Amino acid sequence: MQILIALAAAAVAAIQTPTVTDRVTRSASVLVRAVIDGDTIDVATVGRVRLLGIDAPEVGRGFDSSAPFGREARERLTAMILHRWVRLEKERAAFDVHGRHLAYVMTEDGMFVNAVLVREGLARVSAREPLTRLQELQRAEAEARASRRGMWGSAPSIPPPSYTRRSKASRPPTSRTQTPSTRRRHTHKQKP
Repeated sequence: MQILIALAAAAVAAIQTPTVTDRVTRSASVLVRAVIDGDTIDVATVGRVRLLGIDAPEVGRGFDSSAPFGREARERLTAMILHRWVRLEKERAAFDVHGRHLAYVMTEDGMFVNAVLVREGLARVSAREPLTRLQELQRAEAEARASRRGMWGSAPSIPPPSYTRRSKASRPPTSRTQTPSTRRRHTHKQKP
């Protein structure tokens, strides 16, 4: 009798467990109007969309400097999808705390944009709950780490800030600044 009850409970659980197609809804094709940063886009008819399951480094705003690989992530996302048609795949959590839609982004040719950014080391997996495509994202991150791509490799070359002047002590001497050893002593010749 206990076996029969266990089988019945398992059958009910299997029927009620959502499948991948039940959990994910795919949108019609939508146009990407703008790329805000490495994990946020603006989509026509939808608004702001945060790429689900990933976190890219922040891009500096105003006087804030960008985190390493923040600009690179935004530029790569721009190259892939700006002014192109994409499909959004949404799971049950529709919005984040900032009111942005949460979705996987798929290009018309089937490229999974979220995974591309992670695979290239320009974003990391950031899942706060079980996701349908979590294993695919984790495999992409493992591949990026193993290959030492992007943020998992060497530090990026960060140019010195151009908005500040270096102190005089750290500047190399120029033709206008002379040290005492390079200063010419002018001797005045008297006329005979």
